[in-house]
Amino acid sequence: MSWSRIGKKILYPPLWLIVILIAVSAVSLFMVFEEAQEESPAAYASYVISFYTLSVVCVFLGRVFPKRYRAVKQKIYEYPLGNRYMTDPEFRNHVSLYRSLVINLLYAAVNIVSALLYRSAWFGVLAGYYVMLAVMRFLLVRYIHKHKLGEKRLSELRCARVCALILTMINLLLPGVVLMILYQNQGFVYDGMLIYVMAMYTFYVTVCAIVDLVKYRKYRNPILSMSKVIRMAAALVSMLALETAMLSQFGDEMSQRQQRIMVAATGAGVSLLVTVMAVYMVAHTTGETRRIKNAG
Repeated sequence: MSWSRIGKKILYPPLWLIVILIAVSAVSLFMVFEEAQEESPAAYASYVISFYTLSVVCVFLGRVFPKRYRAVKQKIYEYPLGNRYMTDPEFRNHVSLYRSLVINLLYAAVNIVSALLYRSAWFGVLAGYYVMLAVMRFLLVRYIHKHKLGEKRLSELRCARVCALILTMINLLLPGVVLMILYQNQGFVYDGMLIYVMAMYTFYVTVCAIVDLVKYRKYRNPILSMSKVIRMAAALVSMLALETAMLSQFGDEMSQRQQRIMVAATGAGVSLLVTVMAVYMVAHTTGETRRIKNAG
């Protein structure tokens, strides 16, 4: 048997073997972290198996996903609602705004319940932050429910400016969150494999937020732009929360001073980025409103 055939068999195992590898990797890693045996020989064996499993899964998805994606996309076009979602940008934007509002409300509810159950000021501050994000999204949803996008430019600018002003004010909560992390040892803690799931989800929503922020600039619509700014702000806060969880789980070799420097730097960066986006939206909407009024 040639080396190329051996390599193909290694990189392209059958589906049943991939499923077994995923199960073995998940169980072995769970046992390693549950028993705190990260430096044991068994742990290193688990890391090797997990790396191989991840590699073959990526290769498998690379071969299968494009074909499946095209087939699923074609199926979506066959249904009236799906066809409208794929071909009507305005309808797709409406769905996106409603979906974001629902997810935001769930985040706020989870943090409110956690604040009450654990009597935690940390969860209380986060709940307040997500509640205000939900308020802004509700204002945008209410606007698109009453008006068609692009129909009333001045009204859209006013709505976006109100949301940008709210975002500027609630951004004052972020330094409080950072201070709680630094001096009260507050933050997120994810057990076992959950931290990896949350890491993948956080990076996914952050990348999507960046792509949307750039992609929807071509529409030059203040409502859509503001919705993407809000999504970016939520993603950045999720990234800050993930960092606290990572430091809690893997930061044993770092001194408390080093951890505080990292959290302070990330918190300052997140706060600065959100402030810049919010202030830009305030300045942009205010300037365009004045130009329209002067022209009128």
